[in-house]
Amino acid sequence: MADASTAARPATPEAHARRHVPAFSTHSVWAMYRFQMVRFFRTIGESLATPVITTALYFVVFGSAIGGRMQPVVEGLQYGSFLVPGLIMLSIFTNSIFNASFGIYFPKFTGTIYELLSAPISYLEIVIAFVGAAATKSVILGLVILATAYLFVPVQILHPVEMLLFLFLVSFSFSLFGFIIGIWAQSFEQLNFIPMLIVTPLTFLGGAFYTVDMLPEAWRGVAMLNPVMHLISGFRWAFFGLEGDNVAVSLGVTAVFLLALLGIVAWIFKTGYRLKN
Repeated sequence: MADASTAARPATPEAHARRHVPAFSTHSVWAMYRFQMVRFFRTIGESLATPVITTALYFVVFGSAIGGRMQPVVEGLQYGSFLVPGLIMLSIFTNSIFNASFGIYFPKFTGTIYELLSAPISYLEIVIAFVGAAATKSVILGLVILATAYLFVPVQILHPVEMLLFLFLVSFSFSLFGFIIGIWAQSFEQLNFIPMLIVTPLTFLGGAFYTVDMLPEAWRGVAMLNPVMHLISGFRWAFFGLEGDNVAVSLGVTAVFLLALLGIVAWIFKTGYRLKN
């Protein structure tokens, strides 16, 4: 029989990771997912106003003022139209990370993470609910930006199914990345550290506002090693079918990135790494 001190000892993250959980429950997933989405729709005006205004300014400044004085990036394609896939991807990268990281960090910050860890739910349900909600918000945001773009420039989508596939895959992948950041972070400053230091530079070097062929030879080689470039390239192919965009490579990079993130999440919940801050 265990003594009183052992019985009173708080459970460690490792003990949480080894706890028995029941079979997968869609009801639990839906309850957590709905809670996250209710918060989003409660402030949907504020959530969508900023990206709509920012997108409009991008098209006014880059599409009209600057783009009107530029040679077409691709023959027969206006610069404003060329910007659309890059702007959508840029917004999805940043918002997926932001929504997912804050979504899981706040329970750690307020202490309600203990309720999740002790509840009779599996970690798979937690990941699907939190990451799925963040990805849903990003998909909605991407579609809103696409609708806004139609007001300013002509937009064509040659491969709508592939476009939606990329939209969902990238949103889920970067939401999963943000989920990992939210678990890793121990302060609000750390939540912004990786997005500002790594993701934003990779996005600007990934051809969001230009084709990689426009870069000097040395930087072109660096850009080809940038996974974000392949994501943007594949998404742009779904719009315009540009020959230089290899959709197979883009899908492959997205799949490898997603599998790597899933492996990290599995390790986190197996070891209890920083789950309780």
